[in-house]
Amino acid sequence: MAQLNLHHLRLFRAVARDGTLTGAARSLNLSQSAVSTQLRRLEAALGHDLFARRGRGLVLTEAGRIALDHAEAIFRTADDLAATLSETAGSRRVLRVGALSTLSRNFLIGFVAPLIGRSDVELVLRSGTQGDLIRGLEALALDIALTNMAPARDAASPFLVQALSDQPVSVVGYPAPSADAPSLAQILTSEPLILPTPETGLRAAFDALIERLGIVPRIAAEADDMATLRLLAREKAGLAILPPVVVRDELASGLLVERARLDGITERFLAVTLQRRFPNPLVAEVLEGAARAADPEALGHAGDARPGRRG
Repeated sequence: MAQLNLHHLRLFRAVARDGTLTGAARSLNLSQSAVSTQLRRLEAALGHDLFARRGRGLVLTEAGRIALDHAEAIFRTADDLAATLSETAGSRRVLRVGALSTLSRNFLIGFVAPLIGRSDVELVLRSGTQGDLIRGLEALALDIALTNMAPARDAASPFLVQALSDQPVSVVGYPAPSADAPSLAQILTSEPLILPTPETGLRAAFDALIERLGIVPRIAAEADDMATLRLLAREKAGLAILPPVVVRDELASGLLVERARLDGITERFLAVTLQRRFPNPLVAEVLEGAARAADPEALGHAGDARPGRRG
């Protein structure tokens, strides 16, 4: 294992990407025999064949796929180290933000809004499951993850969790046909509802609410992401249970209205980062901006897109 080095991994990655020794050697400006020799040394050091021949090309074995995942993580770490230590005041910086695929896109855009349009910043936005976000942070492929689920933590946990906003939750839909003001229980029993799926925290809180009220709602649809809840509400499938920030534009235009506020139920938005010796300075900048936006006294006349606004 002492023979394993970045040079071997770089050759291996080139072969994995090209699928042939000839193409990889050409891209590396090396002879095919040199690439083949170094690849055999890497396989010997790891104790596994990394490729299997298929026709005229090479395909990764199971061990090869595992090795490639680790190699990519190693090179991302190396790139991050080089970029961090060589950073100058005038350099273009990259902020890689991951968001839970079910998270409000309005909230995501509001979170990064202070950086949008800056000539010195490049934004990379990705979405995925909670597991995807955690793996991205651990591999340094993400600088920050936005979620509504805190990762498990213990004394040895490398994660830092910061609450960004507790968004209120409302019953949202098209304007009521009459001017009457029905009670919350009447609204929830008289009209079809569009609900988050049962595994979400928001749905658990809503189910507890209807249990307390002693009512049985009419469920028209369920969805596991906020974008779908929003679209279903727009299509008049029913009244949606969601944070108003998700339908901020529709509320502003009057297309949708808040029919009732679900007092005591909130959707918490969290920022998760990894403890790093050389953190990306843009992380602190965007978190400070989110903290200011969430402070009513600091908001002033800030735009509704900022996190912390009530939609």
